[in-house]
Amino acid sequence: MSNTLTGLTPTIYEALDIVSREMVGFIPAVSRNSSAERAALNQTIMVPIAPAVAAADNTAGVTAPNTGDQTVTNTTMTISRSKHVPIRWNGEEQKGLINAGNYHGILVNQFSQAFRTLVNLIEVDLFTTTYQNASRGYGTAGTAPFGTAGDLSDIAQVRKILDDNGAPQGDLQLVGGSAMMANLRGKQNVLFKVNEAGTEQLLREGIIGRLEGMDIRNSAAITAVTKGTGASYTTNTAGYAVGATSITLITGTGTILAGDTVTFAGDTNKYVVTGGIAAPGAITIAAPGLLVAIPTSATNVTVGNTATPNLAFSRSAVQLVTRPPAMPIGPDGRAMDMADDVMTVTDPKSGITFDVAVYRQFLQLVYHVRLAWGYQAIKPNHIGVLLG
Repeated sequence: MSNTLTGLTPTIYEALDIVSREMVGFIPAVSRNSSAERAALNQTIMVPIAPAVAAADNTAGVTAPNTGDQTVTNTTMTISRSKHVPIRWNGEEQKGLINAGNYHGILVNQFSQAFRTLVNLIEVDLFTTTYQNASRGYGTAGTAPFGTAGDLSDIAQVRKILDDNGAPQGDLQLVGGSAMMANLRGKQNVLFKVNEAGTEQLLREGIIGRLEGMDIRNSAAITAVTKGTGASYTTNTAGYAVGATSITLITGTGTILAGDTVTFAGDTNKYVVTGGIAAPGAITIAAPGLLVAIPTSATNVTVGNTATPNLAFSRSAVQLVTRPPAMPIGPDGRAMDMADDVMTVTDPKSGITFDVAVYRQFLQLVYHVRLAWGYQAIKPNHIGVLLG
């Protein structure tokens, strides 16, 4: 197999550098398992989960304490996406643009757009799994957070959800949409007063960085999510204890969708639905479940309005696995198909390894930028929604 992609390496990395600087949303905020090992669509990947560890007292002694054993658990994830973006050129097109001196610049931009396309698909997947598996919400649907000047209580309240649920105190993330970010930049003047904020990054560059122990990030994937049509539902009369996650609803009509928020009369908490209904039946709310018991009487249920879910979470609560797509094994034991050359390139900033292949065709060639990935929110009680 000829090394036809070797000379293209600088172009590919130039394109990656353009895209990687824009990946400021979910991809850098979640736990990633990325490597050059190929994986097939629907293949199962085991992701190790390190346990929380308690501290021990320091006590002088002849030997070191016989402690430190841990049980490392894992979660099973599926490679559920396998996509490619094609870039095709014929000889006449190349010749004309090379003579004009435009070919290299256009090719860089084409690869940039190809990487961006795959990145955007991943961002949407991570947004969807995260908001549909959050524990509870805070804020007002339809009203972007941080809209009151000098008031940072929104971040304090969504962090309270994580704190109350026992989320790790380190590596907390808040990924917001454009409306939330605009309010932070435009109305929270305490953040861009250099003498109070201690930095001029927001004032000069629009960079927020860390706020109240959370990394603030922006993602274009965060958009308004239309609520279900559910109305007039009540619980049955069974009664539900604190911690219950399956609640049977009766009498009402319409859909309650995964990601909708619901409140129960007598309880101000906004619970996120992870398993919805299209008619009377049992909804599922995320862990840790009810914080206030539901009595043994029909209790009114209110479905929250359409909202934009900005998301606060611990990095370990959301997992992303990326791999180059699987290829058949040839007679020499190497992975190969009809491609003239295949190379893997790893974005040094995101850690994602992309697959780039070139196929010679009749009077033309086509490049494929490829990636396979899986994603999953594995710890709902370490995820909260900041409604907007």
